[in-house]
Amino acid sequence: MEVNKIILLGYMGSGKSTVGNALAKALGYTFLDLDDVIEDVEGKSIAEIFSSHDELYFRALERKCLEDTMAQSLPIVLSLGGGTPCYYNTMDYLLAFKQSSSFYLKASVDTLSNRLFKEKEHRPLIAHLNHIDEAKEFIGKHLFERSLYYQKALHQILTDGKSVDQIILEIKAKLT
Repeated sequence: MEVNKIILLGYMGSGKSTVGNALAKALGYTFLDLDDVIEDVEGKSIAEIFSSHDELYFRALERKCLEDTMAQSLPIVLSLGGGTPCYYNTMDYLLAFKQSSSFYLKASVDTLSNRLFKEKEHRPLIAHLNHIDEAKEFIGKHLFERSLYYQKALHQILTDGKSVDQIILEIKAKLT
């Protein structure tokens, strides 16, 4: 059975978009970032959607965009938003697709904090934090809450200290 949908999930800053882009090129697949799909459908940025609607509206829109994307016949590498797996029955929904494979890109709290704190002004969830220690505490708690969902992925790839090429090789090895 050939996998035609590869789903990448994990916390923000785990490398889903970077790895996803490179993986899609290596496999000849199309890369889609679910946040980009949502922004295209809505004609607004994610931040604008959140400022004009509540989270419930966003999560319903996110689910609709996910279902529409998964219904496409073309082979894709899909990067989910960090919270996507945690709402509705999303992981069960994704695991039901026979020609798909899901990968949790797992990074440590230290790795995530160091990556995200450098770009916190572009990350609304942590923009209010003033010190790296605050970021570590926030991310650690958030990751703990979400890990139950993330761990439902078919595969886990530990990403700390690995290059994009190394991560891609690990993913490709699990696809065969």
